[in-house]
Amino acid sequence: MLIAAVDVGSARARAGLFSAEGRLLARASRGFAAIAGPDRQAGHDFAEIWRAVAEALAEARRQAGASPGQIRALAFDATCSLVVEAPGFAPDVIAWHDHRAIAEARALDATGHEIVRRAGGAVSPEMQTPKLMWLARHRPEAWARLTGIRDLCDQLAFRATGIEARSHCAAVAKWPWLPDRGGWQTDLMARAGIAGFPRPGAVLPAGTPIGPLSAAGAAELGLDRDTMVAAGLIDAFAGALGAAPDMPALIAGTSNCVMATGLGPAPALWGPYPGAILPDETVSEGGQSATGAALEQIRRLYPQPQSHDEILARIARAPDEPGQGVHVLPDFKGSRTPFADPLMRGTIHGLALDGSIAALDGLYWRAAVGIALGTRQVIAHMGLAPQRLAMAGGQARASAMRQLYADATGAEIHWQPEDAVLRGTAIAAAAPLAGGLRAARARFARPVEVTRPDPAARARREADWRIFQRLQEQRAEIAALLPAQS
Repeated sequence: MLIAAVDVGSARARAGLFSAEGRLLARASRGFAAIAGPDRQAGHDFAEIWRAVAEALAEARRQAGASPGQIRALAFDATCSLVVEAPGFAPDVIAWHDHRAIAEARALDATGHEIVRRAGGAVSPEMQTPKLMWLARHRPEAWARLTGIRDLCDQLAFRATGIEARSHCAAVAKWPWLPDRGGWQTDLMARAGIAGFPRPGAVLPAGTPIGPLSAAGAAELGLDRDTMVAAGLIDAFAGALGAAPDMPALIAGTSNCVMATGLGPAPALWGPYPGAILPDETVSEGGQSATGAALEQIRRLYPQPQSHDEILARIARAPDEPGQGVHVLPDFKGSRTPFADPLMRGTIHGLALDGSIAALDGLYWRAAVGIALGTRQVIAHMGLAPQRLAMAGGQARASAMRQLYADATGAEIHWQPEDAVLRGTAIAAAAPLAGGLRAARARFARPVEVTRPDPAARARREADWRIFQRLQEQRAEIAALLPAQS
């Protein structure tokens, strides 16, 4: 018996096959395109995402030598992108990082609703409620013809099974739905002009069975029809489930999310969200937008193709830290925490007219330092002072990055080498077979690698931290002199 997990990120679909005891047997990925649009718009084509999912699953099966009948359970995680089923609306996936709905988010803020309070007092345009408002206001013909509108993880499960269901994780974190206040917040939806969108099906906690694959889903994914699909999660929440338990989790991928339990509402924090991961816990999130994306953008500046691993290996071999004198505020697509400002932009201090590989390595590394210091600021804003921090996501795969985060935050970094995001989704898939989410998590637990702060780096990172804070002060002073953005 094998367990399948699918993670759909910002540019790739990844599939993993796990044994019933939680051992990762195979992993494969396939890419899909991002479609840029005007006015801060970004999207994807769902059909292309679905093909990438099927191809990644097929490759993982090939690697493992697994037959379709061996795979007994499946779950999906994904970015909190919005899938719009309406004739003529294309691209049909509004990407999570799409910021077209800034005006709508601000209109929501003015309501003072509990949804706003649990968004830290300032709703992000990355959430679904303002995107729904944008669709109703700016594309009324598409709104009137909606046949379905779902979070991406829910759309994947629906395409696989043909059964309407919503992930509790996605609903409570991104939609106007609060389980402890009656579910769908119809008062806010009526006020925002979005009361009429289709929302059939139950809202299911992660790891709850949705149903078996449909005939079409089985054929498209190359699996047997009796493969059971369980409710999944948003990708960062899946990473927190799969990471080392009993400590805050840092999910460092395209963006950075710090997840912690037991916190109350606070400015510029998302949550607390009851049951978003485990049924008896609340989860809060602080984050930074476009962190890994910023490093990817710098990578593309290199004159010859360079992988992140190649760049970091060269940086690790350098006799001195690259980029001395360069300091970066990495808010290139706004700030979630602590400023809750989607229009905030990054700052680079000390940049020279030098396009050499060494100079680009310096810019890359100093941007990474700025991102790690931003994570330190997020953790402090959350009121946390963790001695241990579980880390997952693409950035965590590089030992140099894990060391940097340890040095910047002062916390031990606990890393699951076998991919915590896929593991979290596999835990959700296995939960119906293992006696629940906690039992599956215990069964799938694996040893972690621990990276401890380097005392020799302390003075350097503290100096960076002081400059980081001063640059933020200067940026605020300059912003006060500029015309207001919209």
